Amino acid sequence: MPRSTDTAAERLLGLACEGVRGLRPYQPGKPLEELEREYGIRNAVKLASNENPLGPGERALAAARDALREFHRYPDGNGFSLKQALARHHGVAMDQLVLGNGSNDVLEFVARVLLTPQHEAIFSQHAFAVYPIVTQAVGARAVVTPARDWGYDLEAIAAAVNERTRVIFVANPNNPTGTWLPAGELEAFARELPQHVVLVVDEAYHEYVAAPGYASALAWCGECANVVVTRTFSKAHGLAGLRIGYAVAHAQLADLLNRVRQPFNVNSVALAAAEASLEDSDYLARAVILNRQGMAQLTTGLRDLGLSYIPSVGNFISFELPGDAGEVYEQLLRRGVILRPVANYQMPRHLRVSIGTAEENQRFLAALAEVLA
Repeated sequence: MPRSTDTAAERLLGLACEGVRGLRPYQPGKPLEELEREYGIRNAVKLASNENPLGPGERALAAARDALREFHRYPDGNGFSLKQALARHHGVAMDQLVLGNGSNDVLEFVARVLLTPQHEAIFSQHAFAVYPIVTQAVGARAVVTPARDWGYDLEAIAAAVNERTRVIFVANPNNPTGTWLPAGELEAFARELPQHVVLVVDEAYHEYVAAPGYASALAWCGECANVVVTRTFSKAHGLAGLRIGYAVAHAQLADLLNRVRQPFNVNSVALAAAEASLEDSDYLARAVILNRQGMAQLTTGLRDLGLSYIPSVGNFISFELPGDAGEVYEQLLRRGVILRPVANYQMPRHLRVSIGTAEENQRFLAALAEVLA
């Protein structure tokens, strides 16, 4: 029986396209309920998924509640009202916008439209795990360039471009390292790219950045027809559970991306909550302030523990451990603190901690001090 099962498994594996056979499924963070059940603890703290610890804003909640009354209807398949709000917010045309079930959805659209087994996508070492997934899922070749100081080396990426290159993924800021690129450097890089290459600038953490010299690619992408900027409502806007993101691109490229978008890919509750959150500047300001305070709290605490970390402008920090990061991760779990291991990002001695409330941050630091002692 085991031999027959193994044969069937091998046969099914052989049916998959080559790129998919080489992938590992994306591993989300451990759910709170599962951790508490598995370890017999209560009141665990989840600092693993870069979520906004404030929870959703009141305006987004109110809009979501109103939308629930109509969820027996299909949502607006074009997301007209949200696109209108986004166009006004960013000063772009509505036909430049593409809505997704999270920004990951839009990244997949890019791969489906532009990549084939004859093409390549380039991204950096330590880059977001979705880039290889969407690339290999369509059979394209993933080209990974070495990082520089944990961040993107644009010179190395430029040197890797050839006639097969169709897409370059750049996360600015990057997850899980929190590193960022100065606006002028990234813009100059984009303007030098061949026209057959599309640059995707993933700005999932844009709202948190206060670093001098940083600017969104939205400031100049309108002048570059081969640039796509992606954003999400999952982080600073606190709507991770509703899964909604978007892209801004040249109208013709946006049209191509919309051709592979599934009908009704964004649900009506998400559409309503995102539009309300976009207009809730007070909530966003509170989220950014809380993140800034938490960043100071955690970096000070990590330094006091004698640990080094990668300077971050996101809502998370990756810090280095003197020994086995996996063992520290496990010991923190047993103390009710969930972090994210990043060994799959070629960072085996690091863990990533999301910034939480002041109380959650202190609980993490106390648990880490106990483990290290």
